[in-house]
Amino acid sequence: MADKIPKDVLAEITEAFNEIDVNKNGSISTKELGSCFAKLGENVPGYRLREIVQQVDKDKNGTIELQEFIELYCSVTTKGVFGQWTSKIVAPKDLTKVGGTSEASADGTAHSSSHAEEIAFKDWINSELKNDVDCKTLLPIKSADELFEKLSNGIIFCKMINLSVKGTIDERVINKAKLNAFLIRENNALAVNSANAIGCTVVNIGPEDIAQGKRHLVLGLLWQIIRIGLFSKISLAQNPNIAALCEDGETIDDLMKLTTEELLLRWVNYHLAKSGSAKRIKNFSGDIKDSEAYAILLNQIAPGEAHVDRPEHIISSSDHTKRAEMLLRNADKINCRKFLTAKDIVSGNSKLNLAFVAHLFNTHPALDASDMNFEIYVESREEKTYRCWMNSLGVSPFVNHLYNGLNNGLVLFQLFDAIRSGTVNWDKVNKAPFKAIGGKMKKVENCNYVIELGKANKYSLVGIGGEDIHNETHTLVLALVWQMLRDYSIEMINKLSKAGAPTKDAEIVQWVNKKLSDAGKTSSITSFKDPSISTSLAVIDLVDAIVPESIQYDLVTKGENEEERLMNALYAISMCRKIGARTYALAEDLVEVKPKMVLTVFASLVARGLEG
Repeated sequence: MADKIPKDVLAEITEAFNEIDVNKNGSISTKELGSCFAKLGENVPGYRLREIVQQVDKDKNGTIELQEFIELYCSVTTKGVFGQWTSKIVAPKDLTKVGGTSEASADGTAHSSSHAEEIAFKDWINSELKNDVDCKTLLPIKSADELFEKLSNGIIFCKMINLSVKGTIDERVINKAKLNAFLIRENNALAVNSANAIGCTVVNIGPEDIAQGKRHLVLGLLWQIIRIGLFSKISLAQNPNIAALCEDGETIDDLMKLTTEELLLRWVNYHLAKSGSAKRIKNFSGDIKDSEAYAILLNQIAPGEAHVDRPEHIISSSDHTKRAEMLLRNADKINCRKFLTAKDIVSGNSKLNLAFVAHLFNTHPALDASDMNFEIYVESREEKTYRCWMNSLGVSPFVNHLYNGLNNGLVLFQLFDAIRSGTVNWDKVNKAPFKAIGGKMKKVENCNYVIELGKANKYSLVGIGGEDIHNETHTLVLALVWQMLRDYSIEMINKLSKAGAPTKDAEIVQWVNKKLSDAGKTSSITSFKDPSISTSLAVIDLVDAIVPESIQYDLVTKGENEEERLMNALYAISMCRKIGARTYALAEDLVEVKPKMVLTVFASLVARGLEG
């Protein structure tokens, strides 16, 4: 059903679902549906919600998953229950009505973007890029309306991606001067495909949406990029003292299973407890509206020389807005007045409060060293690539930790359907939440079905069973996931070609060499293990063969030493993305000639070449 919904509408539905799904468990309760529909402009009476839920919630588990929610929304908006799809949606007071990109929206549907988010993101960009010489003519952004104009040429987007995940984009590739529509489109393609590579969901946004300043799509992508950057430091690998957040009876493995939002809640409550207060919070919306938790938190983490106000002084006021204003003045004293206004605190804006707390953590974690003995698990490059691929496809829940995120099969089912729509029989799937008693069996049943689907798709799964996935056996899970990514890469080619598409390794190699030869290039490859790939020259030449004169060969070296090979690889990967190829590989994968990732690079270029 999702493939029949305009991409901008699907983006709104998915964003609404993910915001309501506070604990990121991939489902929302029926009680939350009303507020979720309200966010999309549909006020649905309770009795009608119950009727629709009964039709969609097939497993009767009392919760709604994303696919079910999409069905619900379509049921409400297309069947005349509460007005036709073309009727105008009334935006809340703090939202801006904007036109969408689809024919349906052109007929009258208004999309909404948060003015508070526009202001917050504008200020964050101004702060983070103020010393970037390439942004001097673009900054400061003076108003929310100006935000979309300044983002439209793609330069700021590319810079923000590199701030979030250093080195993602080779900045030599960004078009910076004498920009025209073609060069701007290249920048925006580079931004979208690079955001995709770091795990942003970009299935509903294209380069033209950035250029045209489609507010809800641009804001959605910008938030994902900012969030990835904020969350990147909130892990045991980055800060081992996070182990102090373990509760009684918990292990490090238990802590690793928490989402970043849950870790931040733990962190706030850790400092509340340390202060001697009985105050605790369960969310970043209603529980922080009175500023009491924030007042205590800042008093706990602020350096003594900052001289922040005592919590008692702040909460002595009965006016919550005045409390919030005093709280933000305190935050300013420790250089953490970011993302929030007093109104955002009092209104309980969960997204901006989450960003504020993440920035507080990154700046002043104030965690005691733990006396627990543990080995810090560092995510491998391969694991991170797979995780980013999954998240870029919009799976729910978000995959924070690869193995734990897959152990109930639900994300894997979504991937199967993303690779080839209709693969999964969802009636056979056990959905979350899983009960304490019998829950493990339901998860293993799901994982067994995953293996069944893999075999039906001709994956090599000898010796791999459902329990291996559930038990998080690393080598076996990686073996499955690699074949899924390979299948996804090949299916991109199939979707763009008639019978006879190059889908086998040897056929892809043959296509690559013919394309290179036809373009008069001297480079070639014998296989995805060819040592010459370490120079990235074949990739660079193939990009130029697909889009003639796209490569600046004065930036390319012979790759005679490690430094030259890495610089070539960085340039090659960014150029792949700039011409529209969607690749998840990293520069190091080319330099080290990792056959699996090399295959995905060439497959993405074959797909791009077939687009014409």
